[in-house]
Amino acid sequence: MEKQTFIATCLFGLEKLVGEELDALGCTRLGTIDGRVRFEAPASEIPWLNINLRYAERLLIEVGRCPAPDFDTLFEGVRSMPWEDYIGRNDQFPVKGHSIKSRLVSLPDCQRIIKKAAAKRLGGAYGLEYLPEAGVKYQIEFFIFKDEASLMIDTSGVPLHKRGYRPVSTEAPLRETLAAAMAKIARPRENVLFRDPMCGSGTIAIEAAMIMTNTAPGINRGFAAEEFPWLDGKLWDDARDRAIDAIAETEFEAYASDISPEAVKIAAENVRRAGMAKHIKVFAEDALKIKTEGRRGTIVCNPPYGERLSTVKEAEQLYRAMGRHFATLDSWQIYVLTSDDYFERLYGRRADAVRRLYNGMIRCNYYQFFKNRH
Repeated sequence: MEKQTFIATCLFGLEKLVGEELDALGCTRLGTIDGRVRFEAPASEIPWLNINLRYAERLLIEVGRCPAPDFDTLFEGVRSMPWEDYIGRNDQFPVKGHSIKSRLVSLPDCQRIIKKAAAKRLGGAYGLEYLPEAGVKYQIEFFIFKDEASLMIDTSGVPLHKRGYRPVSTEAPLRETLAAAMAKIARPRENVLFRDPMCGSGTIAIEAAMIMTNTAPGINRGFAAEEFPWLDGKLWDDARDRAIDAIAETEFEAYASDISPEAVKIAAENVRRAGMAKHIKVFAEDALKIKTEGRRGTIVCNPPYGERLSTVKEAEQLYRAMGRHFATLDSWQIYVLTSDDYFERLYGRRADAVRRLYNGMIRCNYYQFFKNRH
């Protein structure tokens, strides 16, 4: 298949990781803006990319781009795009999207104009006055930024952060894509114990183990593009077979613990469903009582904050206690994600590095402590 332009969407702060991942998958990067990486790859790689993208939220086909200073210009631009190359005469093509820093601010009006323009193009291409829209669903996405519109078709369907191993989760769960990024930044290694002492649903430890075993994140789920008739079903079978063959043996070991018995129960089930029980030990323990046991280790955690605790005072007490106890873990590296801007002051130590990340729309800081200082 010919080369195609794609957009990989992601949480703010993960663009660099997504770009590096695309490089490793053999794609050609074209550009990056907040939450979006534009690139080229053969259309035949749609299955492989969907199955393997670890940090992206969706894989979108870019059908075209056009100026959008007003609705007439938007209509003509969308009508000029080759929608018939993707969407059949009977297929569904709902429209949704976003407009940022642009004159066209009414999303319902943008949806209506884009739908009308795409229908006009498809009707002309197929010689139809009426489009039945009873077949395969092609979700059209638009993104209007600074009066330029990008028109896309979603190939993922359910967002890529939904791997399929977490049917049940604790309150305010961490997105799998963000958990994977946290694990990647912490550089998990075979000879270093990986610990999440506030594991909740177990997501961080699971994603770390998937990275270390080279397990494709989408290996056990489905995608919207599996219904696209112009994409040979054998490509999906081959991509899944390749992903299974790529799984690696490793001595990586992780502990996922939590003070809540209910969280431990949920985490253990998720670990089992993810196929990572060989690498992750799940148990109940107070995070403020963990010990090094003479081993090298890395702590990666997302402690309760703001929305997940009843009072600010409760959060402050936890962060102070974490600072005191984690200081006793000689030679261990500590990575903490929280939305509390005063975390360092409460923890009692300035981080060696801080990275801005987002859990959905919640702005967070990822504090990284490389060496303990007493």
